[in-house]
Amino acid sequence: MNHELILLLEQISKERGISKEVLIETVESALLSAARKKYGPLNMRIHIDPKTGKTDVVAIKKLVEAVTNRYDEISLEEAKLIDPDKGIGDEIEINLNFKELGRIAAQTAKQVILQKVKEAEREIIYNEFKKKEGQMVHGVIIRQERGIYIVDLGKTEGIIPQKEQVPKEGFRRGDRVRAYILEVKNSSKGPQIILSRTHPSFVERLFEMEVPEIYEGIISIKGVVREAGDRAKIGVFSKDSEVDPVGACVGLKGSRVQAVVRELKGEKIDIIPWTDDPRILIAKALSPATVEKVGINKEAKSALVVVSDQQLSLAIGKKGQNVRLAAKLTGWDIDIISAEQYEKEKSAETEREIEAAISTEQAKKMPLTELPGVGSKIAGILEDAGYKTIEDVASLNIEAITAIQGIGEKTAQKILKGAREKLGLKDGEA
Repeated sequence: MNHELILLLEQISKERGISKEVLIETVESALLSAARKKYGPLNMRIHIDPKTGKTDVVAIKKLVEAVTNRYDEISLEEAKLIDPDKGIGDEIEINLNFKELGRIAAQTAKQVILQKVKEAEREIIYNEFKKKEGQMVHGVIIRQERGIYIVDLGKTEGIIPQKEQVPKEGFRRGDRVRAYILEVKNSSKGPQIILSRTHPSFVERLFEMEVPEIYEGIISIKGVVREAGDRAKIGVFSKDSEVDPVGACVGLKGSRVQAVVRELKGEKIDIIPWTDDPRILIAKALSPATVEKVGINKEAKSALVVVSDQQLSLAIGKKGQNVRLAAKLTGWDIDIISAEQYEKEKSAETEREIEAAISTEQAKKMPLTELPGVGSKIAGILEDAGYKTIEDVASLNIEAITAIQGIGEKTAQKILKGAREKLGLKDGEA
């Protein structure tokens, strides 16, 4: 090994981005392997001077009185010829003739260097693209294999699996394509870069590229939901009260949003102004439909939305797509009814409330004999005690009824329960 080797390693280091020290260690390892093929399983050490390329090959043996293993041991007599100061039990280094390794060593070193360079390149590519997970990348379609697109990314290739492709979207060889880096994995064949054009974050990356206010952090994207190829909804919020988040994303004459739509091959995009008020958010999320009323149940996180009869199909969307996406974006369960249906249900509810109220008023005035198990005798006892109506009895408790002479505890419980049921009261209500 000489200075030419060092120059070669330095060149490889610069071109491939692999440190010179790693390459030297690799060559040392390769030479060690070649030396063992030549000399046998010796305990050896190989060192290459990183400046001059001078190579030292040394066998390390232990001094013993009687040699039993010629690869690891040396007699005292032989050792004295090399280093007279060594004694039994010491280790001695024996220089080997590196030139004897010849062509085999050179070929082995070459193969190992090439393999190391290949492994290092794979590692560099893996680390580079691993950092880019969740980002957008540009590439060129190379070919299609079993429905999977192979994309040239410059230093390596990526794949767009079928499930990450937009339905009815096709590419030809040589087409330039943008995609979202979904995952980067290491495999036996090198780094595998999985790309997606269906992921909701792909839409987010496109808006970041088209809208400077998003890139600069003035406008934040609160959520993106999507049914790739049909419709997407994106919630946006402005940190600056003077900047309209929807207007900024739409752009002058719709230029910004249209650029995204073109990339998505005509996919419809609803841009929703984000708010912490769930009623307003839900109403906006059902765009392009116009909402009349929104009622919410915070505990169940559900909402009932009322729209005009003409807006009902638009609010629900084709096969429920619009309301489904709105529910995903807001995180609320959404039910939609027409205004006509709402009025009918409202009227029906009002009628039920009126009927219940009438029934309760009638029950209040009913004679005590209408209570289960109360005959004329018990009714007379209650009336003599001053309780003449069901309402009077329902206002009592067990202790008050049992205090009336002639009424036991079981009878009192039955009377009180019956009176409360007639008035539609629950236990504990007065």
